[in-house]
Amino acid sequence: MTTMRAVVHERYGPPEVLEVRDDVARPTPGADQVLVRVHATTVNRTDTGFRDPRPWFVRFFSGLTRPKYQVLGTEFAGVVAEVGTGVSELAVGDEVFGVHEGFGAHAEYLLVRERDPIAAKPAGTTFEQAASLADGVVLGLSGLEAAGVGEGSRVLVYGASGSIGSAAVQLAKHLGAQVTAVCNTPNVEVVRSLGPDVVIDYEQDDFTALGETFDLVLDAVGKSSYRACRPLLAPKGRYLSTDLGWLWQNPFLALGSKLSRGRRVLFALPHYTKGNVLLAKRLVEAGEYQAVIDRTYPLDEVVEATRYVETEQKTGNVVLTVTPA
Repeated sequence: MTTMRAVVHERYGPPEVLEVRDDVARPTPGADQVLVRVHATTVNRTDTGFRDPRPWFVRFFSGLTRPKYQVLGTEFAGVVAEVGTGVSELAVGDEVFGVHEGFGAHAEYLLVRERDPIAAKPAGTTFEQAASLADGVVLGLSGLEAAGVGEGSRVLVYGASGSIGSAAVQLAKHLGAQVTAVCNTPNVEVVRSLGPDVVIDYEQDDFTALGETFDLVLDAVGKSSYRACRPLLAPKGRYLSTDLGWLWQNPFLALGSKLSRGRRVLFALPHYTKGNVLLAKRLVEAGEYQAVIDRTYPLDEVVEATRYVETEQKTGNVVLTVTPA
């Protein structure tokens, strides 16, 4: 059996349950599959949520008594190492990036299907930058599309310095919206570099008391509420949070306001498609999008990286380097 190094967790718990092992079976590509030698990946909220599932019903997706996905990691960038029969768009040696809903990227090798969200790495980007692109674009775009954001829309992004928030700011500008970005003091300049029309430091000013209204208020960090943000909504404005909310209220509020002709709560599910990954590639190469990276850790320091992500203070993305470039 050919083996590889990977981060494994066989039980739920704190970051310390993560273990770097070198005896994990290396996958072999079948028909229409591609084996990627991973150079970089990320640690994100999805990873931490599946390692220590909360609330309890997350276990219906992650495994009731033990982890269904023992190797975490959704975002990746690397080099095609092998291809299966029927693969026509990718070849051995191609530099690629993407996102894999089935996890497995915290490892030296990752097996994906050619039709999955994977594409050639954007020209001029490092593996670390490319690994930080896909998930934020998918999640940010899902919210903007659900709210019908387009030319002239007024959008406020709360948590604009995070992975999803920094993506949403740039994508909203790409769609033609007027964007107000809200972040904390240390991140004002980083967020300003993403191109919003207005930047608000919530440590200095109460963004809920702006006296303005928006077509969409997007809480990209799940730390506000519909009640707090309702005064910011235009008569037909939308509120969308990336979190379930207090007592998991946001999905229920979304259902309750579904038929409303006025203000509404949205709860958008992400759509991981090859088209979204290709959009990220095009925007990067056109100079309209940039990955925001806070810290980079080697694979062996995955516990430290995870602890940092769970402080909820990261700016943009936290990257793991798997194979040195």
